[in-house]
Amino acid sequence: GNPFGLGGTVTAGIVSALARNIGGPYDYMQIDAAVNHGNSGGPSINLEGDVVGVNTAIYSPTGGSVGIAFAVPSDTVKRVVEQLEKGGAVSRGWLGVKIQDVDKDLAGNLGLKEPHGAIVSEVLPDGPAAAAGLKVEDAIVQIDAKKIDDSRDLARTIADMPAKAMVDVKIWRNKGEQTVKVKLGTYPNKDEVADKDNDQEEKPEDTNTTVDLKQLGITLKPAAAGKDGVVISEVDPNSDAATKGLREGDVILKAGGQNVTSPQDVVNAVKKTKDDGLSAVMFHIKKGGEQTVLVAVPIGKG
Repeated sequence: GNPFGLGGTVTAGIVSALARNIGGPYDYMQIDAAVNHGNSGGPSINLEGDVVGVNTAIYSPTGGSVGIAFAVPSDTVKRVVEQLEKGGAVSRGWLGVKIQDVDKDLAGNLGLKEPHGAIVSEVLPDGPAAAAGLKVEDAIVQIDAKKIDDSRDLARTIADMPAKAMVDVKIWRNKGEQTVKVKLGTYPNKDEVADKDNDQEEKPEDTNTTVDLKQLGITLKPAAAGKDGVVISEVDPNSDAATKGLREGDVILKAGGQNVTSPQDVVNAVKKTKDDGLSAVMFHIKKGGEQTVLVAVPIGKG
């Protein structure tokens, strides 16, 4: 490293943690060595003199070292170097979906015996997953012969595969397993799929047509004219809905797997969920006008 332009420097420290997630598809080592501006690219070395990582980033409220730094593990570096030597560029596989972990309530709603895999909350248009027919609410449980534990496991697995590779994606859909063949794309260098409508915040129309769903702890109102879904106008702060992260202004696009256009559609979905013997109703939620997530909210009494 070359901190602050002073020249080569060696610092000492310990490995605080492995497999830290600081963004991107890879995990990082956390070290408490003094890593400052300019140290990026310098090696992390063990007591035998072996390079075990490459310093990459720090967490700091001041811009200087506070003892929380991150290094790319050496096995990841080796794979990157091999790709650079062979082709002059790094190529990582890309599935073209937004994913999240499967919690206990989502697993029960999907019919999975236990929470595992990664559930698809959004399929990006014109991506590999869209071309292969993957859908929102599909739970990805296996890639080729590798079982998938959670969303981070899926991101790492796909990123370690070469672009253009053909993979078998085992999904859980309609309470059964299916296998879909997907030709991976190339992991984008920039956020090429950002929502183009972020700067246009739409507010729901002013209406008194609200529905109070006490079983869930939320109050609903119709969306603005021409907009999809139903708007959450109020959330009981002591409810399971609040615990699950639902907030005022969130938009419910689907309830119980069905598109909703009115508060009554949500009420009907909750009733059907209870009639089906399920303890939680699954919502497809749009948050902040851009991010979409799947949330399973337990159904209380009322």
